Amino acid sequence: MATTLDLVSFLVLLSSVYCREPQPAQENISPIINMQLDSRKKMLSWNYIRNVSEQECVIYTPLGSPTSQPPQVTEDDTHYCIFRNHVLHRGANLTVNVTCDGNVFQELLVFANPGVEGSGAMNFSCFIYNVRFMNCSWAPGSRAPADVCYQLFWWASLHEDEVECPHYIMNSEGMRVGCHFDQLGKPQNMDNYFFLVNGTSHTAAIPFLDFVPFQAYKIEKYDPPTNITITYNRSHHIIKWDNPEIRYDLSSYVLYYELDIQRAGGSSKTKHVFQRGQDPNVYLMPSSAARVESTFRARVRYVYNDLWSEWSPTVLFGLPEEREPRGAMFDVVVWATAVPALLLMCLCKRRFYRSHKLFPPIPQVKKEITGALMPTLEVAWDDGHPPPGSQEPEDILMVEETW
Repeated sequence: MATTLDLVSFLVLLSSVYCREPQPAQENISPIINMQLDSRKKMLSWNYIRNVSEQECVIYTPLGSPTSQPPQVTEDDTHYCIFRNHVLHRGANLTVNVTCDGNVFQELLVFANPGVEGSGAMNFSCFIYNVRFMNCSWAPGSRAPADVCYQLFWWASLHEDEVECPHYIMNSEGMRVGCHFDQLGKPQNMDNYFFLVNGTSHTAAIPFLDFVPFQAYKIEKYDPPTNITITYNRSHHIIKWDNPEIRYDLSSYVLYYELDIQRAGGSSKTKHVFQRGQDPNVYLMPSSAARVESTFRARVRYVYNDLWSEWSPTVLFGLPEEREPRGAMFDVVVWATAVPALLLMCLCKRRFYRSHKLFPPIPQVKKEITGALMPTLEVAWDDGHPPPGSQEPEDILMVEETW
């Protein structure tokens, strides 16, 4: 009986061994678990169930080349990679490649942007102006439903929570097409702004629109140049101006000026001059090249973007005397002194001629002639007769003719 029971037990055990499904060896199981993507932060995260010796994460996006980077790890032993310089709204494939116990493992995550293609926002742009304000704008997608409502979120750090637009800008149809920010906080030279535009509709899902970080100092639209003056030094018109106030503490080398000179009545009526901020804020224009009606204005931008400031107020060249009051005063003094002197000279000359006509000079014998005459001999005459050989003396008078 005991032998029979032992045989039955053996058969049951043998049956259970053969009926159990084969289990893979632990070394063939991927150590990667909990793989997920935060599309706002563009952060791929995961955990390991075993130690790994080598690891990397890779992202593949349309219109972009594959990018890999080594993962980082948090205090709770979560590994992650952040692809801040990639966009996800076109979709992406993300992989984690590791080596564990001599074997290579790869886990793939396919990300798709849900929603009707062409219904999301498009043509997004932002710019900072007046030092502390910012405006962003976008256009509705070509296939956006009539009731679409777009929302803009922004943040300055991946460790901050996103903030929704405080003041939306509407188009004529009441659709959100922009946002105004009236408080940007204290500026930092390394400011990076992150933006995300999504949308909602009762009739269709709306895909989101994301971007690479905006470097804040590159999207500032400057104020026009200030304190424009035009002086004249009798050979050139000297044009000077001051740099505009800007939000970030940058060198003047990053400024780029356009000078617009309008020459009224000239053959070349418009002259555009471009000047880098590394040069002095001075432009010399020969006096022969300017006219009274000539005007000057200027604008400025960051050298590596196309956000020109508005034009400065137009300044009229005007007459040189208007810009040289000391020289003009000197001319007035000279003329005020010279004119009376000339009048006095004319008056004296006229009086001299009158007196000369009324009182002509008395004719006089010239000294040269009287000195050349022989002196009269004084001799005694006998009986009132001249001596023999002498001639009757004659009276000679030289008259000097005067005019």
